[in-house]
Amino acid sequence: MNILVVGSGGREHALAWAISASPLCDALYCAPGNGGIATVAECVNISGDDIDGLVAFCGEKAIDFVVIGPEQPLVDGLADRLRAEGIDCFGPSAGAAQLEGSKGFTKDICAKYNIPTAAYGRFADAASAKAYVEEQGAPIVVKADGLAAGKGVIMAESNEQALTAIDESFSGKFGDAGAEVVIEEWLRGEEISFFALCDGDNALPLASAQDHKRVGEGDTGLNTGGMGAYSPAPIMTDALAEQVMDEIIKPTVAAMKAEGMPYQGVFFAGLMITDTGPSLIEYNVRFGDPECQVLMMRLKSDVLPALMACKDGGLAHLDLRWHDAAAMTVVMAADGYPGSYEKGSVIGNLDGAGASDDVKIFHAGTARDGETITAIGGRVLNVTGMGPDVQAARDAAYGAVEKVDWPQGFYRRDIGWRALQK
Repeated sequence: MNILVVGSGGREHALAWAISASPLCDALYCAPGNGGIATVAECVNISGDDIDGLVAFCGEKAIDFVVIGPEQPLVDGLADRLRAEGIDCFGPSAGAAQLEGSKGFTKDICAKYNIPTAAYGRFADAASAKAYVEEQGAPIVVKADGLAAGKGVIMAESNEQALTAIDESFSGKFGDAGAEVVIEEWLRGEEISFFALCDGDNALPLASAQDHKRVGEGDTGLNTGGMGAYSPAPIMTDALAEQVMDEIIKPTVAAMKAEGMPYQGVFFAGLMITDTGPSLIEYNVRFGDPECQVLMMRLKSDVLPALMACKDGGLAHLDLRWHDAAAMTVVMAADGYPGSYEKGSVIGNLDGAGASDDVKIFHAGTARDGETITAIGGRVLNVTGMGPDVQAARDAAYGAVEKVDWPQGFYRRDIGWRALQK
């Protein structure tokens, strides 16, 4: 089969790396790819938002299957266009992708179908949003309704912070994503990422993972796209996973079908495990980044048939096997992230850092010029280790991080602290 992966991040590198090992894969392309993906796939200079260009490329190369990595092309309708052209793909329709494209849409689905989530309000103007904050009081969560690259969620510990966040959203800080805001109850508990493949009727849970959203150690500072992750997550017991499936995932599958938007792809449910049980924080309609990296490291089965099963109702007969070992990834980011940062710094000794069999370095914001790798993004590398337990995986990952020669980068030194506490 000829396979195309769409995207340029660490998630797409992990997917391309896993797909490249499939005996079903004859030729693998990635659009646009990055400096690391170029080692496992042929990178083509087509951006993920160039739907016409991607469709034309699929025709030129006789692409049999497209794996759409990022959320923006899904929200923009890439999957719909590919299917209309007779090209099979992995990823939900634009209608179903509203689960990530509009936080308000998801909250309304939860309310209509009794899916546990935080109490909320939706607002299209600053005045009514501020009135709601004054009525509810802090701490409270302010979210830009649309896609904001993981930066549109403000955990406001005071009314003043919440009111400032509302002003920033409506003043255009998050572009069109902030034209509406969702304001939510601040849930208390432990946050976890839960993944399940879905074919429109059936859902298959994947291994558990836990990430670290805050930029600073001790889970402090601004929210980011993710500074590290590990799998498995000790909090996700078999009983809790079954509860999540019964109370959140399966009702969502039924809800989307009832709404005329059957879901085909991967559910990425951000959950808060509270004293009263699991509650949905938000849905994403693609694999998490950096959770995908640790999941692909632990997946023992061929990933390609699993992705393909989502398009034709095949999940009811599919089973996946996982390595018992743990995996951990540490994100190396450019100084200044998630704020402004410089591009173009050279990264050295990646071969040396990734020489061990229990280490894999997935590239995110990199470019390649011959043998030279430069940083061109905020989150730049995902240094991933495996071991018999979380501590061993952590030792492997951080041991490799210390070998990377990149003075212009930084990383959190406490990834996995919750698991190690347990």
